[in-house]
Amino acid sequence: MSKKIRYGIVGIGKQGTFYTKIFTKLKGLVKGAQLTAVCDIDEGRRKYAAENLKGVRVFSDYNEMFASGLIDVVMVETPHYFHPEIAIAAMKAGLNVLCDKPAGVYTKQVREMNSEAEKHPELLFGMMFNQRTNPLYIKAKEIIESGQLGKITRIVWIITNWYRPKAYYAQGGWRGTWWGEGGGVLLNQCPHQLDLFTWLAGLPVSVTATTSTVGRAINVENDVTAYCKFENGATGVFITSTHDAPGTNRLEITGEGGKIVIEKGKLVFTRNKELEPVFSEHNKVFMGKPKTKKIKYRGVGHYLRLFKYPPQHIGIIKNYTDYLLKKTDKFIAPGKEGIVGLTFSNAIHLAGWTHEEVNIPLDEDRYIAELEKRKEEEKTSSAK
Repeated sequence: MSKKIRYGIVGIGKQGTFYTKIFTKLKGLVKGAQLTAVCDIDEGRRKYAAENLKGVRVFSDYNEMFASGLIDVVMVETPHYFHPEIAIAAMKAGLNVLCDKPAGVYTKQVREMNSEAEKHPELLFGMMFNQRTNPLYIKAKEIIESGQLGKITRIVWIITNWYRPKAYYAQGGWRGTWWGEGGGVLLNQCPHQLDLFTWLAGLPVSVTATTSTVGRAINVENDVTAYCKFENGATGVFITSTHDAPGTNRLEITGEGGKIVIEKGKLVFTRNKELEPVFSEHNKVFMGKPKTKKIKYRGVGHYLRLFKYPPQHIGIIKNYTDYLLKKTDKFIAPGKEGIVGLTFSNAIHLAGWTHEEVNIPLDEDRYIAELEKRKEEEKTSSAK
């Protein structure tokens, strides 16, 4: 591998363009990363790239870009359905892949992508799970893995600050549709939180849920309440929406050793001085409760002073680049893990559609059949 990692972006719509702008600012933040090519089927986006991305080759066919010899890494920034297809093609062409979230629309296609990645151990396959660079979630994982929290008994995430007005869904024909997005808030806004939910607590074994469309002329869900069970007996609740104003972003993880709360840029760990079952066994005081100690952690500013890469998207690109250049041996967001949060997402959808408790591993063929049913219904829907 050369000292420069050459990136090519497939899809330069809103998100892809966002990344092109990041690359113009990477000098000094990400040494060794360079944008050398972009691809889009839309003539207007190609014209924009030709006029604004000096020194970057513009393609209309991603296979031509893959064969050009101009890139080492493919960033996939297309609508969700195409993520696995493009990633597989890139791997077959001998290129590394950094795929944006979600890994795909349904687990069966992502399983095929992971299978292809296993055939190419020499290539680096990553997911743009930028929230894994957030210092607060990193600290939460450290606390859990250290054993200080003890056995997890409950995880609750209320993430309703994704407010999206009517104008948001009007900006692109694929938004708010089953054929274009394959889902709503679960597939578009929440893959990061679904990834973190399972990254921190593990994958549930069953899910029940309600999924609804509230106040918008769209076909996909914008309001979700899911209840899940874990193998160790713990329970979880995941609540999200794009219509609440104002919204909330609060993660609470309870264990036998205390409670972690992440909200408003802070993590507070209320640690029991002894595990709850131990206290309960020897306590003789009516209504007694364990003594606790609160430990607070600050957010991003403190993190930047401690680590050599910034959080969010730039942090993932830097870690990915550094890993390829052998500057670090820690890879933050392996692509194969994209299927985990998507499994949880698919299970929530299926539970909401069928009004049944869905076991994990889920019936992937049934999920696809239910999704196809909604795509067929959409053809005659009055919603866009």
